[in-house]
Amino acid sequence: MKIHEYAGKHIPGDKLPDIQKLLKMYFSEKPDMTVPGQRVSFGTSGHRGSAFNASFTESHILAITQAICDYRKKENITGPLFIGYDTHALSRPAFETALEVLAANGVETMIADNDYTPTPSISHAILTYNAGRMTGMSDGIVITPSHNPPSDGGFKYNPVNGGPADVGITSQIQDAANIYLEKKLEGVKRVPFNQALIASTTHTYEYRRNYVRDLCNVVDMESIRASGIVLGADPLGGSGVNYWGEIADFYKVNLQIVSKEVDTSFKFMTADWDGKIRMDPSSKYAMQRLLSLKDKFEVSFGCDPDYDRHGIVTKTHGLMQPNHYLSVAIDYLFRNREGWKKEAGVGKTLVSSSIIDRVAEGLGRKLVEVPVGFKWFVNGLIDGSLGFGGEESAGASFLRFDGKAWSTDKDGIILALLSGEITARSGMNPAQYYDKLTEKYGRPCYARHDAPCTPEMKKLLKSISPEKIRTSEIAGSPIVKIETKASSNQASFGGVKVSTSDGWFAARPSGTENVYKIYAESFKDEKHLEEIFAGAENMIAGLGR
Repeated sequence: MKIHEYAGKHIPGDKLPDIQKLLKMYFSEKPDMTVPGQRVSFGTSGHRGSAFNASFTESHILAITQAICDYRKKENITGPLFIGYDTHALSRPAFETALEVLAANGVETMIADNDYTPTPSISHAILTYNAGRMTGMSDGIVITPSHNPPSDGGFKYNPVNGGPADVGITSQIQDAANIYLEKKLEGVKRVPFNQALIASTTHTYEYRRNYVRDLCNVVDMESIRASGIVLGADPLGGSGVNYWGEIADFYKVNLQIVSKEVDTSFKFMTADWDGKIRMDPSSKYAMQRLLSLKDKFEVSFGCDPDYDRHGIVTKTHGLMQPNHYLSVAIDYLFRNREGWKKEAGVGKTLVSSSIIDRVAEGLGRKLVEVPVGFKWFVNGLIDGSLGFGGEESAGASFLRFDGKAWSTDKDGIILALLSGEITARSGMNPAQYYDKLTEKYGRPCYARHDAPCTPEMKKLLKSISPEKIRTSEIAGSPIVKIETKASSNQASFGGVKVSTSDGWFAARPSGTENVYKIYAESFKDEKHLEEIFAGAENMIAGLGR
């Protein structure tokens, strides 16, 4: 993986995206339905694209929102729809477009009062509203491309369970939206935005206030306050920029905000490994600002623009690898949440570190391994059969103290604040806690690389079968298992995982970029890990021959 010269540095102003041009193209560009990349396509987390290549335009949002209205009507979803957007340039225009359609369709819609809305705040609002209801349930729309570059846009539907919609729902919305686009938006209802904003069906909802005041039921805020530890938060210019101050004020915790700057070009960010601006809180290149300030805080954290991912920085160790923190959070939570069911399990994706498997076994908890995508954890969090669900990409959520669901979408805020609770109550920061875990369970070497991938190769990799792997060994060790489905639910992984007795790798195509992701872990050392990566890339390259 070649590291770009701009990695970890600010990008020159003349190389930043032209945001004004992007916004103009959102309204002017029309998708060509003969081009696959310009059709509506729901990946692991909604439809994503950019106006620069006509894959995220006003037409797309009009069609998708009408398709959501149709789906709500078909499923008799009559409660309010909670909607919010993040700080990407295309998010606000997409919100305005969506509200025009929702109002025209008579959908009761809950919007923030001129504020950004984190993904977990919407999930929390849906679950709070639906608690105890059997009819008149609510759902939601989250407008965000997550941590993707500034020129990207994203549009996601969360049904009545509050989490990301499963493929059975997204396929219906996707297909209906594409039909609307093919018919030049015939049948799409719409009113002007100014009219939609004052429609009788449009209401303001205090997302921030309701979310912040409920935090004490999922994180021990009193222990953080009483300890007096100094926490740091870098909003990374994202949708939770106004949340940290309210959290600090309401709970009287020593939480310092390093910057409140919001700019749709994200010019304050340092570039990721490939020279692109990507607000990934798990990347040391993107997190340079907070890393430069780490000595000021016992523990500090950042979240991506929609606040469903977290990055944890400690004074002693710097930025933690996501898997390290997930294993710490799991071990700590299951030892300190007496209100959870004794049979509540640990949810992880199959590309997460095997140290999680060992921690779960040490806790005597069932391990539930699923494909990539937080949607696989939703039902378990709702019924309490999962106490925790986490992804290798630094996204997770966990139950309230009483064992009930807090959010069924990833929540970067509670994972960030949990690092403060762990430090306050255990006397160790999360990195020091991880060191203790490795004394018991071993210290695996884990990493993820991205490699270039053509659309053809992505298609091939996504539909691969074990028989296509002709190699019998990786990094000098015989292959003992080849998987294309998750062990817990036999759902397709959308890629392949290859294991030996002393390591493994998994490869799957990105749903949003022309790369494939390689995850690898060694139970030996870093040198062996690099050998696994090299063997994995050679194996994937051979698939197309």
